Amino acid sequence: MTETMRAVEISEPGGPEVLKIAERPRPTPGPGQVVIRVHWAGVNRPDALQRAGNYAPPPGASDLPGLEASGEIAALGEGVHDWKVGDKVCALLPGGGYAEYVATPAAHCLPVPAGMDMREAACLPETYFTVWTNVFMRGALKAGERFLVHGGASGIGTTAIQLAREFGARVFATVSNQDKAAACAALGAHRTIIYNDEDFVEVMKEEGGANLILDMVGGLYIPRNLRALADDGRLVQIAFLQGPKVEVNFAQLMTRRLTITGSTLRPQSDLAKAEIAEALREHVWPLLEAGKVGPVMDSEFPLEKASEAHARMEQGSNIGKIVLKVA
Repeated sequence: MTETMRAVEISEPGGPEVLKIAERPRPTPGPGQVVIRVHWAGVNRPDALQRAGNYAPPPGASDLPGLEASGEIAALGEGVHDWKVGDKVCALLPGGGYAEYVATPAAHCLPVPAGMDMREAACLPETYFTVWTNVFMRGALKAGERFLVHGGASGIGTTAIQLAREFGARVFATVSNQDKAAACAALGAHRTIIYNDEDFVEVMKEEGGANLILDMVGGLYIPRNLRALADDGRLVQIAFLQGPKVEVNFAQLMTRRLTITGSTLRPQSDLAKAEIAEALREHVWPLLEAGKVGPVMDSEFPLEKASEAHARMEQGSNIGKIVLKVA
């Protein structure tokens, strides 16, 4: 008899209301995989994009939303030797985190940092994998550089501010209101920019230009970002809240030696994600265990109220991470 579990399904493409509790077969681990009994699951923008029908899971991945979770290892697949049943982990997932059990490659798991609870640990994988690969690997941020992150109060933003601060950059962040500005300043932002009151392009020009910009807005922000960069600056694009298409004069890339790059995490190979996990274990996990950086928590919802969690995220009022309590 097949064992079942509670999970949140996307009943059809649409708004938060299409998220429904359902019974699903409990996953079994394939070679190189573990099954995690989920305690908490993080809520992220890509989950909402998938729910709306705009971000299909990669081939072979679960159709359930949820790209990060914390919990205990419940089963080991063939060839897994680095973990044992009962180990407490947080993990980057190919999907399926909004459920009581989820399967994921063992190499994408990391130990729950010492001194951190499961609720906080569920907020680490998606944001820390994303920030590390885009800000430090692709963006090559260095100590002393000027770093601008848009959406500073988001899960990505609060993570980027802390890590950039710890690695010696001067951090600038755009936000929508004074409460979010205060939160970013408390995390170590050198300067916060309320985008309805100030033009981030002018602010950055006065500072000498940004050496690196991390952007998830896109649209008309793209040409503005290029104007806000210092010569030899880099723009890293990770999402498009305002759309991916815009007209840009590429002559400025040549004359000012600018770089535009970007990535999305989910479609990358298992090997690439495993390499990011190893880099995080080496460079970032000691900072987490020392309490120098950590997730900023906004709110929590039970699994059956995933639709309310999505509604809060899409309102844009959250400061930091939203999580689902599963077990």
